[in-house]
Amino acid sequence: MFLLSRLNMVLRRVAIRFFVCLLPLGFALAVSCESRIAAEELRVYENGQLPDDSRLNGLKDLNGYFPFHVPASQPEWEARRDHLRTQVLVATGLWPMPKRTALNAIIFGKIERDGFTVEKVYFESVPGHFVTGLLFRPTGLKSGQKVAGVLCPHGHGGRLQDYGANKMVNLIESGAEKYVESGRFPKLARCAHLARMGCSVFIFDMLGYADSTQISRQTAHRFSEQRPKLDSPDRFGFFSTQAEMRLISIMGLQTWNSIRALDFVADLPEVDATRLGVTGGSGGGTQTILLGAIDPRPTAAFPNGMVSTAMQGGCTCENCCLLRIGTGNVELAALFAPRPQAMTAANDWTKDMMTKGYPQLRQLYEMLGAPNNVYCRPLLHFPHNYNYVSRETMYDWFNRHLDLGHKQTPVETDYAMLTSAETSIWDAEHPRPDGGEEYELSLTSYLSEQSDSQLAELTPTTAADLSKFQSVVGTAFRSIIGRGRPAHDDIGRTKVDKQTGAGYLFFEDKLRLQPQGEEFPIHSFYPTSTIWNGDVVIWIDGKGKAGILDDTGRPHPAVQRLLDGGASVVSADLFQQGEFLGERQPITKQRVVSNPREFAGYTFTYNETLFARRVHDVLTLITYVKDDEHAPKRVNLCGFNGAGPIVAAARAICGADVDRAAVDNAGFRFTNLKSYRDPLFLPGAVKYGDVPALLALSAPHPLWVGGEESTDIELTTKTYAATEATENLAVHGASNGYEAAVNWLLER
Repeated sequence: MFLLSRLNMVLRRVAIRFFVCLLPLGFALAVSCESRIAAEELRVYENGQLPDDSRLNGLKDLNGYFPFHVPASQPEWEARRDHLRTQVLVATGLWPMPKRTALNAIIFGKIERDGFTVEKVYFESVPGHFVTGLLFRPTGLKSGQKVAGVLCPHGHGGRLQDYGANKMVNLIESGAEKYVESGRFPKLARCAHLARMGCSVFIFDMLGYADSTQISRQTAHRFSEQRPKLDSPDRFGFFSTQAEMRLISIMGLQTWNSIRALDFVADLPEVDATRLGVTGGSGGGTQTILLGAIDPRPTAAFPNGMVSTAMQGGCTCENCCLLRIGTGNVELAALFAPRPQAMTAANDWTKDMMTKGYPQLRQLYEMLGAPNNVYCRPLLHFPHNYNYVSRETMYDWFNRHLDLGHKQTPVETDYAMLTSAETSIWDAEHPRPDGGEEYELSLTSYLSEQSDSQLAELTPTTAADLSKFQSVVGTAFRSIIGRGRPAHDDIGRTKVDKQTGAGYLFFEDKLRLQPQGEEFPIHSFYPTSTIWNGDVVIWIDGKGKAGILDDTGRPHPAVQRLLDGGASVVSADLFQQGEFLGERQPITKQRVVSNPREFAGYTFTYNETLFARRVHDVLTLITYVKDDEHAPKRVNLCGFNGAGPIVAAARAICGADVDRAAVDNAGFRFTNLKSYRDPLFLPGAVKYGDVPALLALSAPHPLWVGGEESTDIELTTKTYAATEATENLAVHGASNGYEAAVNWLLER
C-alpha cells in the first residue's frame, strides 16, 4: 500500500504537468489560474517517511561518549580553544566576568601540627555569600619568604570526608592508604603534606558541605523536582526556568567561588602568585577542569578522577546548560595546555583514559611544544579515588612544576587528626550566616541584578559603542546558538519535484547539511508572470513551510504579492516542524533525557535546545540562498506566526549577510516562559537582554518589527539611534502583520 500510494502521487504529478503542456496556451493559463497544490502533493518525503536527520536520534546524556579530536594545526587549536573558553564562560554565567567585590576575608583559630599550621577562613565571594575553608601553611616561614600557593576544591564527600576507623585496615592492606589517622581524612591529608612540602594550601567547601550551609546540600546536589513557587521573573531559585534563562546555576556559583578562592590564595602575603597549583578529585576534579579552562593564573594542575571520554559528572553541581555541547571533559581539560597538568586513571569512568583521552592530550601537548607537560598514571587496580598513591603522583608533579625545590619528593607521613573544634568555622564569635529558601532567593536576585547592571552599561549611545555591545552580547548569543552560517559546500540539495502554477514555478527539495547529518524539506516559489528582480524572501513560519500557502493550497496572499512584485519565496520545515512530525501534533514540550530529576542541565549541558536547532536550520537556509549559483541580489528573512524570535536570533548572528529582516514578534519575551521544556526555551536569553537585545543586534541593517511598540523595545530603538540608522528600523504595533511587512519589503 505504501508503494502504491507513492506511485499514485508521482503519476498524478506527471499527469498534471503533461496535461498542461498539451493544452493550448490560453486554456492552460486559465487552468493554472484556478489550480492549487493538492495536500498530498505538499509532502517532500514519502508518506510515513521522516527526514534523514541525525537530530532525530536519541539525546546525549552525561553517560555518553565524548572523544577529543585534536585539530591539525596550532592555529586551528587556538581558534577552537578561544571558542570553547567563551562557551565555558557563557555557560557558567561568567560572560562578561562579574565585578569582583571585597572578599572581607577573616583568618583565625590557628593551630599547629608537625610541619604545618591550620587556620580557619571565611570570605565573601559576593556580598553576603560566604566561602568557608581551612588554610594550611608551612611552619618556619621567614620574613619575606615566598612559597607556592595551592587551591584544593574537595569534591563530593566534603573536605572532612572520613573513611571511618573500620575501613582503614582494608584501605591500608590494599595500598590505597598508608596511615590510620591521617588516611581517614584523605582530603585534609593532601593539604597537610603539601604544606609540609612548602606550599600554602586552601581547601574550601562546596556548596552544602561542612560550613557552607547557606545553600543546602539538598538544593545544590540533590535537586530533583521543579518548584513552581520559586519560578517567576521576580522570584526564582536555582534550577528554575528563570534561573536557566539567566545562566544562574550551582555550577556557575561554584566556579565563581573557585575564582575568588584563587584570588584569596594569590593575595596571601607569603604566596608567590606566579606559582599557583589547583588540584581536586571527583567533583573537585570537575572544578579544577573548569577553573583551569577559564583562569590563566594556575601554573600547574592535577584534575583527578574526572578527565574522561565517558561519564562527565553526575551531580547537578557538575552540569549547567550549554557547557558540554560538542565537547567533553578531556577537551575542556585540554584548555589548560600547554601548562603542566597530570591525572590518574582508575577502575571507574576514567579506566579507558590510557587509550581514549590521554593519547589525544599528549598529541596536543606535543603539537604545542610541551610534550612533558601532561601525564596520566594508570592505577586501574583502584576504584574511584584520590588515595595515597594518587596523591603521591600529584606531590611529585607539583614538586617539579611549582618549583618546590625538593631533589626527591618528600613522602607523605602521618599526623594527629584534627578535631571537630579545630575544623569548624562558625562559633560564638563567628556566627553562622542565615541560609535557606529566602536566602537563596536573595542570592539569585543579587546575581541577576548585577548581571543586568553590567549589560545595561553596554547599551550603545554612539556608533563606537555598538562594537562593544556586539562583542559582549553578540558573542554570547552566538555561543548560545552554537553555530554561525555553514559553508555552502557543506550543503547538499536533492531535487524532488517541480510544478507549474499561475504565474510561478513551485519547487520541492531537500537540504542536507552534510557534516552534521541534518536534513529538512523546503518549498519555494519562483515568479514567471513577472521578471525575477533578484530578491529572495526566506519565509519562516511557526507552521513550517505550510505557512506560505493559504487554506486552499494556493500561495498565501502575502506570498502572492511578493511573487507579483518579482521576488522568489523559500520556506522550510524546521527541525520538528511539519514533515518531521509524521502524524503527531505540533511540539508543545521538547524532549529531555530519561533522567527522572527535573533539571534542565541534564539535557541541555549536552544537547542544543529545539530553539537553537531551528535557528541552525534557518542559518543553513540562508547560506543555501545567499551563495546559490543564481546569485540573488538581496536576501530577505521574515518570521511570522510564532517564528519571529527564531528569525531575530538568526539575523543577529548573520548581520549584513541578510539584507533585510522582518520579525513579527507578537510581544514575545523569553522571560514569560513557564518551563524549560517549552519549545522556545533558550538558556541565557534573558541574561543577555531578551528579544530586544536580539533585535538590537540587527543594527544598523534594515529591520521591520511587528507586534511591538517602540517603547517596548527601547534597547533596539536606542541602538539604531546610536548608529544613526533610525531610518533602517520600522516598528509596527500590530501582530500578524503580513501585509505591513510585505509593504515594507516592496517599498525598500
